[in-house]
Amino acid sequence: MPMEDDKREKERKKSRIWQKLLIWSVNVLIGLVLTFIILIGILYVSEYKPNPVEQLGVDEVPEDQIPLHEPITLMTYNIGYGALGDNADFFMDGGKSVKTATQDRVYENMDEIVSATEEMNPDIIFYQEVDENSHRSSHMNEVNYLEWAFPDYETAFAYNFRVWFIPYPLPPIGKVNSGIMTLSRYEIEEAERVSLPCPFTGIERLGNLKRCLLVAHLPVEGSDRELTLINLHLEAYDDGEGKAAQTEKLREVLQAEYEKGNYVIAGGDFNQVFSGVDPDIYPVREGYWQPGVIQEGDFSDDWQFVMDPSMPTCRSLDRPYAGADPDTFQYYMIDGYILSSNVKLIGVETQNLGFVSSDHNPVLMQVVLEE
Repeated sequence: MPMEDDKREKERKKSRIWQKLLIWSVNVLIGLVLTFIILIGILYVSEYKPNPVEQLGVDEVPEDQIPLHEPITLMTYNIGYGALGDNADFFMDGGKSVKTATQDRVYENMDEIVSATEEMNPDIIFYQEVDENSHRSSHMNEVNYLEWAFPDYETAFAYNFRVWFIPYPLPPIGKVNSGIMTLSRYEIEEAERVSLPCPFTGIERLGNLKRCLLVAHLPVEGSDRELTLINLHLEAYDDGEGKAAQTEKLREVLQAEYEKGNYVIAGGDFNQVFSGVDPDIYPVREGYWQPGVIQEGDFSDDWQFVMDPSMPTCRSLDRPYAGADPDTFQYYMIDGYILSSNVKLIGVETQNLGFVSSDHNPVLMQVVLEE
């Protein structure tokens, strides 16, 4: 009898242990579900919901106006939020990293980006992926840093990525505040943020970019026309419909500005290649991210499509670039310009910076406004 009592007691203890484990597991599961619901609720309430068109503040400095019949130099440069230098790989491109740079490396990259820009000495700058207060770039205010670095330029900044907290992957991306920035040695009369279609829905939309065009209007010396500058960074990780919808919106804005009689220059990271560019120059290998194609024939004859095929503008982020064989990387040509027919192209050249401080190379262009 005592042996049977001991056996029953052991079984009761084992049963109580399993009951406690079950209750603990249920409580943990309920806690995780409630945490997820609360997080989604916060993201929904705090979701960045910009208006279709918003006026932007302009940091006014110069009074000089854009000249006619004189060369103007422009630069477009996706700076990779100061954290996608040659040490970086990125999980969305087949790499492993989420936070790709230490605080010291972010500052080092930004210093090199500024030095390279100063050496190229452009009159007008289109920057993309400029962070203001983001976990991925150690909360550096890159907008203020660039304004401080270029005090003789007027500046305008437009958000295209504002999320309180992105919970994926592990470790999570966290807080993101980022956008595109235009700098000009010439007077910017006004600037506006024009929203682009967002291809994402539901929960995916809450943690994603809300892309836009930064449209700046510059008076032209001795003319009643304006120079309309359009800084852009179009969709990357969609099924293609988002790129197509955003490109169509861009086409509409371009055409509307040209039909007003203005000079028009759009530049930036298209995440697409122009159809007039030979696809065999940088063929995309299997398993790598595939850029879209902008069909030049979808635009009127009023437009020129400008890319420099002599040098790639972007490299893959499936692994770090430093110390690797550069011949083994996937390269892209996705940064360039679209010009109205009243803007004369003098030349365009992708600057080979070796992807040291960004996964993109800047593209320098010189033009003349014709009467």
